[in-house]
Formats: sequence, structure tokens, C-alpha cells
Amino acid sequence: MMRSMALLLGAALAGPAAAQDDWAKIKAEWNQPMAPFRIVGDVYYVGTAGLSAFLITSPRGHILIDGAMAESVPQIAANIETLGFKLRDVKILLINHAHWDHSGGLAALKRRTGAKLYASAADRPALEAGWMDYRPEQERVAPVKVDKVIADGEVIALGGNRLTTRLTPGHTKGCTSWTTSVPAGADTLNLLFACSITVAGQPLTPGKGYDAAASDFSATFAKLRTLQADIFLAFHPAAFDMATKRARQEAGNANAFVDPTELPRRIAAAETAFEAELAAAQ
Repeated sequence: MMRSMALLLGAALAGPAAAQDDWAKIKAEWNQPMAPFRIVGDVYYVGTAGLSAFLITSPRGHILIDGAMAESVPQIAANIETLGFKLRDVKILLINHAHWDHSGGLAALKRRTGAKLYASAADRPALEAGWMDYRPEQERVAPVKVDKVIADGEVIALGGNRLTTRLTPGHTKGCTSWTTSVPAGADTLNLLFACSITVAGQPLTPGKGYDAAASDFSATFAKLRTLQADIFLAFHPAAFDMATKRARQEAGNANAFVDPTELPRRIAAAETAFEAELAAAQ
């Protein structure tokens, strides 16, 4: 991810032609293969090396969170089947936010699985159009129909799994996170699938298509501080240090992903960066 960020900075300084070339490199880097694995309980990682996708399984069907890029779909599908699950048993697709690197694969995954797509009302227009009218520089992707709009606090239940929807806007108008609890031996672990809380180029001042961006970020930081997460998961592996945790897990640490201090640390770092960008914008 550090190399990706360096590429992005170089692209911004060198102009449009360099940006296009560097984005191609970033996309290829993000789409490097990653072997699927169990995180905890019935929660599995099925994404690529740079873009997260999570499978939550049950005998009555599975929930898949995120579609990554269109180029990532063959890997996600293969990872699900490598774990011994069937694509047709994916019944619900969820999306954390409507940027192209998370929504680009949804249309193809929806066709291949037959699943229903659930999404927030605020991100629905971008998903169904294939682009964001308030971020015209964003890459366009295949439009995808939203089958069900989900609201803040709404519980998504399937086969004993229950995910509580937490609207956490700022990164996009409809950025969505989910919380759930997973049995782990004699304990129960609280998981957070966290939508991005980085600014990532989103204009923070009014008059640029998303007037509430700054206030939404502030409200999201406050909301996330009310949550408790034993396991913090995000939609780029680097955003939750997956490589280090996976290495510890493979070395025999069954609790490699458990860190109740991670959520407050991530919020504090994101809020500091946000405040600096807001001050610069003003």
C-alpha cells in the first residue's frame, strides 16, 4: 500500500498521462492473488492482495461483502470455491461504498451467484448509474441494480448470522459498515466490517457536490467511538494490517486478528488526518 500511495502522489504531480499509467500499475498490484482463509468462526477472507472481500457462511446460504474490481471477480469466485463453498449459495451481496475499486465487480458477481444486492439509499444512485455524479474523476464501472435499500440499524439475517448495518458516511454519501458477533470457543467476539474513514480526495468544502462531507465525517467518527470491536476489518487489507495478522495466524496464533484497541487507534489516526485536510481546504 505504501508503494501504491507513492504512485498516486507521483501521478498527481506528473499529470493525466502519468496518472493513467500509474493507476494501471496500482490496479495490477491490488489485484495480485491472495489465498482465501478463515478469519474466525464462519467469516472468511476471499478477496485479492489489495482489495478485501469477506464471505460469511451458513447452511442456509452465504453473505458476500464487496465486489472489488471487475478484474477481481474470477479470483473472488475461485477463492469461494477453493474454500469448498458454492457460488450459487451466495444469497446476499453487500457493498461498503460505491467507489469503483469496491463496486466494479458487483454486476458480474450478481450474475454468477444470483444473489440480491443490498445497499444504502445514498450510494444506490451511484451503483445503479455506474459512476458518482459528485466525484466525476472516478472510474466508471458496470451499473448494478440494488434489490434492497438498507437503513442504519437494520439487521441482515441469514442462517443464524446477523449483521447490524451502521451507516458511516463521509468517504461516500452512503458509506456503510456492519457489526456482528461470532462465537469463538467459550467467548463471543465482536467484529466490525468498517467502511473507509479516509478522505481520499473527497472535497470537504460546500459547492462541490457533497456539501455534508465534513459534517458526515465528524458524525461518523463519533458514531464509531460508541462501538466496541474485538476484530477490526476493512476493505483494503493494508487498512487493518492483514498481512502481519495472517502471518501470525499461520504461525499458530488463533487470536491473531483480535485487538480491541485497533478501532480507537484507527479512528484517532483518521480523524487527525481529516482535520488537517479540512483546515487546508478552508
